[in-house]
Amino acid sequence: MNAVNEQKKFSEKGKYLALTAAFLGWMFDGFEMGLFPLVARPAMMELMGAENMHNFGTWMSIIIAMFLVGAALGGVFFGWLGDKIGRTRAMLWSVLSYSLLSGLCAFATEPWHIAGLRFLAALGMGGEWALGVALVMEIWPNKSRPFMAGVIGAAANVGFLMVALISLGLASVISHVGGFLQLILPDSAAEALLANGSWRMLFLLGAVPAFLTLFIRIFVPESERWHESVKENKATPRISELFKGKQARLTLLGASLGAVALLGTWGSVQWIPSWGDKLSGGLPGARGTLQMWSAIGAIIFSLLAGVLADKLNRRITYFLLAGSALVACAILFRAPMSYGTGLFFWTFLVGGLSASFYGWLPLYLPELFPTRIRATGSGFAFNAGRVIAALGTLGAGALLNAFNEDYAKMCSVISLVYLVGVILIWFAPETKGKPLPE
Repeated sequence: MNAVNEQKKFSEKGKYLALTAAFLGWMFDGFEMGLFPLVARPAMMELMGAENMHNFGTWMSIIIAMFLVGAALGGVFFGWLGDKIGRTRAMLWSVLSYSLLSGLCAFATEPWHIAGLRFLAALGMGGEWALGVALVMEIWPNKSRPFMAGVIGAAANVGFLMVALISLGLASVISHVGGFLQLILPDSAAEALLANGSWRMLFLLGAVPAFLTLFIRIFVPESERWHESVKENKATPRISELFKGKQARLTLLGASLGAVALLGTWGSVQWIPSWGDKLSGGLPGARGTLQMWSAIGAIIFSLLAGVLADKLNRRITYFLLAGSALVACAILFRAPMSYGTGLFFWTFLVGGLSASFYGWLPLYLPELFPTRIRATGSGFAFNAGRVIAALGTLGAGALLNAFNEDYAKMCSVISLVYLVGVILIWFAPETKGKPLPE
């Protein structure tokens, strides 16, 4: 009897440990994603030279596109690895890889160094989402999964909020950390880390999540569903299984639903801070303020999306999210706007509605795939959209040039993608009330 109680106690503790690992992993993913826009201009100015800054937009688009493609490939690779060797073991390697590779950007001496390292770091970031989602959805009971999906969806936006707050208090952060670095490092090394807005030091902070791997290795339990699946299916899971029979349709639908959300975010919403910076006339802190309002909205709406999907159902919720995002984007990008309260409110709303999908996708995507290929399938479906988003980012840059740097006009065109979501969701199956496929 005591042994049974101990096992139950461990299982209860294991649920929260798994959730903590997934939340922190995705939170640091968000931090890493939000970090580059913060340091891009001073970093490129140092690496390219002020005389070559006319190529800044081109390099910015290339680096973002490579990051998105890397995340897409990583989602498939690490998802497959999680189905093969276990969720927690694969998660350990995904977090370690994105942490160390992001930190190595601090030593870049050419723009292509950052592009290559961001691509490699993104492999781990894309994989961490798939693994964390699969682990949490399998360990927590069915009744808890909607709220857990919202928590995971909110995690990355907590990371974005951290970056926004750092940018607003950057001078203070540099002052405190800089003083410490000057005590422990040679003067030349400290000066290099603190030069040009301290972009190298901020990249170096990106290696901090590597310590999370110790927590994962020691404390986080493996999914029992995965263990049972391995016992029943001895053969190694194959990516090709995603595209066989009836599963192929579900895979493509899941990927398309994820693509709508990702293209809307990376093709339009992520440009709001740059637009606001222009509207403010280059006011210090404008970018950080808008990123902060967007991140706060994203955290709130991500938490609500999973709960709403449980109260209504999966399809109606996605339809409402896509329709609301479409309308809110039309108002923000087409109505006259100036830097101030109105822009803050609509940035909060658009940031929230566009990010709410990230509280819905962790709930819905795992419901499309059996345990044997759940991490692979969820990783592919979520991250395949990043390839489309990468193309959308390059297209957004071209539109921005064509519209003479009219951010609002460019974003109003890209955000029409939510209309596709309004229609597409009705071709997807309803999964509310059904257990995860075995």
